[in-house]
Amino acid sequence: MINLLSRLFTPKQAATVPSMDGVLRPNEALDALSVIIEITAPDNFVNMGSDLIFSSGKELFSISNATADSAPKPYKKFESEVTALAASANGILAIGLQDGGIQFMGGGVDGVSLQDLDGRTANCITALAFNGEGELFICQGSRKNNATEWQRDLLEKQASGSVWRVDIESMKLNLIADNLAFPNGVFIQDNSIVISESWKHRLVRFDLNGNKAAQNVIMADMPGYPGRLVPAANGGAWLCVFAPRRQLTEFVLREDAYRTRMLNELSSEHWIAPTLRAGKSFAEPMQGGAVKVHGIHKAWAPTRSYGMLILLDENLTPAISYHSRADGKRHGIVSVCEINGQLLIASRGNDVICTLPISQPELEADT
Repeated sequence: MINLLSRLFTPKQAATVPSMDGVLRPNEALDALSVIIEITAPDNFVNMGSDLIFSSGKELFSISNATADSAPKPYKKFESEVTALAASANGILAIGLQDGGIQFMGGGVDGVSLQDLDGRTANCITALAFNGEGELFICQGSRKNNATEWQRDLLEKQASGSVWRVDIESMKLNLIADNLAFPNGVFIQDNSIVISESWKHRLVRFDLNGNKAAQNVIMADMPGYPGRLVPAANGGAWLCVFAPRRQLTEFVLREDAYRTRMLNELSSEHWIAPTLRAGKSFAEPMQGGAVKVHGIHKAWAPTRSYGMLILLDENLTPAISYHSRADGKRHGIVSVCEINGQLLIASRGNDVICTLPISQPELEADT
């Protein structure tokens, strides 16, 4: 079979995806976690002192104590969907909005907004991170598509994203990197920032010394699409992998004529593309015997959605991974936050917030 495939496809043509092995070996750790809140599309966790702020659609909610009886309280509502969130140590909140750029709450910039990024419409803010109180790093995922159109951006093979630094006092912008394939997470480490570049399946470090940021790839060819990066107590970071890569998707990305017709003629739920939650409709692609047998969803089946969270050490090397496999119920991991001795995890695909004790992460990872 290998000889046959080698004759049919050259290495350049083969649609391959790296296997999940070693530290990234599949498990059911995410499915074993306790659910503390059920809410539509939870996302964008930030720590505001002892409280947690998170988004759900156009609204922000707060949680005072993250326990099984936690009840989220309405915090703020906007005219468009919240796509990114960041909080400074002194309580400044930066909110990325689908149709409203970046708005600020608190401190000396309360009510200030950024509607564009040096002439570019801020319509795809995917991640934000404060560096102290004086500056904010911004990920703009795409110039063509907004943040909720991430599937289209992937299928169009866009690479129009950018990363910016803004001085909070003057609101002066500085372009760090351009023409990125959907930058979707930012992590500040020493005098550099690490960006998750989703459509290139990698993490990239930008050294901020000097006039031009030097680029260094620190993790490449990941088996999923990396998203948010969140500081961890171990000195490293938590990496959310919001969807899996699959050979079928990789193959479709090579077929330009087919993709064009698919994008133009089919609704998005019928696209052959990764998603935050697959299996909601019998009309979706990738159904039948390859996925289910006698009505049972196979854990090892090919799937367009998956749950994966990776703990990176201080060298940003994977140390532990937590999974929800094809048949699991914690897909679409988009945001996490360490607070009060535990890690809160947003499964946007399944509309739940889970909790993991930080004190013994290895126990849950081995389940």
